[in-house]
Amino acid sequence: MTKRLAVWSVRSVLVAMIVSVCVIAVGFAARLASAETASSSVDRSARLVYVVEVHQTIESGLQQFLSRAFQDAQQANARYIVLDINTFGGRVDTAEGIGEMIRGSDIPTIAYIRGKAASAGSYIALSADKIVMAPGSSIGAAAVVDAAGREVDNPKIISHWAGEMRAAAEMNGRNPDIAEGMVDKNAVVTMPQLGKTSGKGEIISLTAEEALKVGYADQLAAELNGVLEYVGASGDTVIEFTPTAAEKLAQILTSQTVSTLLLLIGIAGLAIELFVPGFGIPGILGLAGFGLYFFGHYIAGFAGIEDIVLFFVGVILMIVEIFVPGFGIIGLTGIACLIGSVVMAAFNTEQALVSLGIALLAAIVVVVFVARIFKHRGVWNRFILRDEQKSELGYTSAPSRGDLVGKRGQALTPLRPAGTVLIAGMRVDAVTEGEFIGKDAPIVVGKVEGVRVVVKHADDGGESLK
Repeated sequence: MTKRLAVWSVRSVLVAMIVSVCVIAVGFAARLASAETASSSVDRSARLVYVVEVHQTIESGLQQFLSRAFQDAQQANARYIVLDINTFGGRVDTAEGIGEMIRGSDIPTIAYIRGKAASAGSYIALSADKIVMAPGSSIGAAAVVDAAGREVDNPKIISHWAGEMRAAAEMNGRNPDIAEGMVDKNAVVTMPQLGKTSGKGEIISLTAEEALKVGYADQLAAELNGVLEYVGASGDTVIEFTPTAAEKLAQILTSQTVSTLLLLIGIAGLAIELFVPGFGIPGILGLAGFGLYFFGHYIAGFAGIEDIVLFFVGVILMIVEIFVPGFGIIGLTGIACLIGSVVMAAFNTEQALVSLGIALLAAIVVVVFVARIFKHRGVWNRFILRDEQKSELGYTSAPSRGDLVGKRGQALTPLRPAGTVLIAGMRVDAVTEGEFIGKDAPIVVGKVEGVRVVVKHADDGGESLK
């Protein structure tokens, strides 16, 4: 193993450790910063209303953010929590966790729908104590779909989710049949207030006016002030609880497009540094790409320290494979650790595998392109002997005897067809082209092929060079 490769490997391990420590330190710092309450700078004797945005896909990052908001509101003795909802939905299990958190809170919660409360968003709204909707908003369409957006027709899953929706509606005295109709397209729901019946094959979605008529909205309000007036808190101090800078960054880093790009940079950077060593920059960029990937998922609440540790274990195993060949077992284990850490850190396993697959294919193209340009620096050159000893460079296996062509001499031994001749006072090993030449017979050099001197019988009248 070459010294350069050894230096690179040691450097990679050190950089990996530094990056891992930085990611963990920054992540902890960000979480500690998030834990600082917004109420610390607010007069606790004031009457407070917390307004919390729910304007994103419902996933564990949102659940962590809402948990922080509810804790902050509890510590500040807030009178109300207003959930400003505008979402197309998200994970059912996360919505159930958020709903349980809302129901377990001692602070009354108002769901203020200012856009769409679709799918899992409608469940969060139904879990609140009151629902206020802005004109033009809607609630419902809570059918279960998979990651690709295809409707799930598994009866058990539909029955479970419909039951959760019914329970959330019944808790606050709303018609549970309508909630079931938002989930199950086979449910037949009669809504006399609207003068219509939702038949089979239809999923219920209500406008703000329709929701008010059937009791799925308690009030309509175009602005937040209307919500405050409705609950008698128009004079209260409003605390707009928003995500921290780290949480906003995490939302960007955990999006599928950015995650795929970060994985591409990570895989391509490390592969280029591994197969075309000596640059340093690709390796640093690769580790930075993976670092940002895990940073975003850690802040969002998807990844844990164990995922980051597993990733760097994979990197170290791949480096060990270079020094201690183990028939590929160590390297394959390292690759498995890398893939496992990336997938485990993600919010959605299927989405993570798709992103990883796209990034891997793109990285192969990038690595092949770079390897072709810098092929003279490739690690494979360590195992291939490319030096050539050409005659024009002064390398010869034996002295060239081309100067003997045409010269005459005498056979010192019989040539049958090989033997020894005397030319210009030098003993030379020679051969004939098949003829027999006796001892002391005159000869002439016909040609020289490398170290092979070919002679033939010379006329007696010719000049003999002894």
